Amino acid sequence: MNICVFCSANSNIDPDFFALTRELGEWMGANGHTLVYGGTDLGLMRCVAEAVKGAGGRVIGVLPARIERGGHSSAIDDERIACHTLAERKALMLDRSDVVVALPGGIGTLDEVFSVAAEGTLAYHAKRVIVYSMKGFWDGLEALLEHLQQQGLIRGDYRERIVFVHTLEEIKREIEGEHQRP
Repeated sequence: MNICVFCSANSNIDPDFFALTRELGEWMGANGHTLVYGGTDLGLMRCVAEAVKGAGGRVIGVLPARIERGGHSSAIDDERIACHTLAERKALMLDRSDVVVALPGGIGTLDEVFSVAAEGTLAYHAKRVIVYSMKGFWDGLEALLEHLQQQGLIRGDYRERIVFVHTLEEIKREIEGEHQRP
């Protein structure tokens, strides 16, 4: 499967996030999955790409020209897809993937998660985002979504578009389930 991973490009974050990201990437590569990611050589993006590649997997980077001009493109990608804007990047990443996983990240990762969920709500696609809440990182977001759900501000059930997990084993089960979905 082509697995899109949204995550931080920052390096000064919890070292455990790198260890858990490496574990995910190694599993992806060892199981013949292809990584589709933001294409930079920084932070968790670099970590997951190196882990996938090191375990024998394929890596597709989707990189806006502005970031490439800034000198932070990954040198290990098997395929690089150039784009101009972050919106174009998200669309290309989603188009090239079978399933989406979000790791710890900031505003960009939140934007990606909510774009995928919103487009799914409008039936542009049937993909959900598997949000990997390493060490409880995304627990606050899950609580916010629960609050919005209880207030009647989310049409339908957000869990149809966003699922929170806390372990690699849960990710594996979700990905296997996505593979079974129509």
